[in-house]
Amino acid sequence: MRFLVYDRLLGIGDDYWIEDDHGSKVFLVDGKAMRLRDTWELKDTQGRVLIDIHQKMFALRDTMVIERAGEPLATIKRRRLSLLRNHYRVTLADGTELDVSGKILDREFAVEYDGELLAVISRRRLTVRDTYGLDVVRDDADPALLIAVAVCVIHLAEKEREED
Repeated sequence: MRFLVYDRLLGIGDDYWIEDDHGSKVFLVDGKAMRLRDTWELKDTQGRVLIDIHQKMFALRDTMVIERAGEPLATIKRRRLSLLRNHYRVTLADGTELDVSGKILDREFAVEYDGELLAVISRRRLTVRDTYGLDVVRDDADPALLIAVAVCVIHLAEKEREED
């Protein structure tokens, strides 16, 4: 499965669509303005909220929280410091951990579970500014969760770039 994430492209505020590889709108990332923390909702095309994403208010380092139906689903934190790579740890509610690592300059990240590739987040080969591709490698993966992870990683990586 391939998705295109049009991050803030021609949108108002932090709202943007995610399309499948056929150009059909699949998900809407609805940014919530006027909040103390960064907050989004991932919605389907009918406007139903599938996942809530928000920044954890009180944390030593930037942490994003993903919830489904009001229940915690995952937290994402920067894992370790590296000069040329970003590393993030995604801890699912059941204790399972995903590793997200990527090249800062290329803006390309791999999402892995126990050494097995689940998805690739990439801006390579895409010519439209602020557009990311998300290739979900496994058919049994949860695309909404992986899109939420991509939104968080992109946000955290861009935030870190702005601070440097």
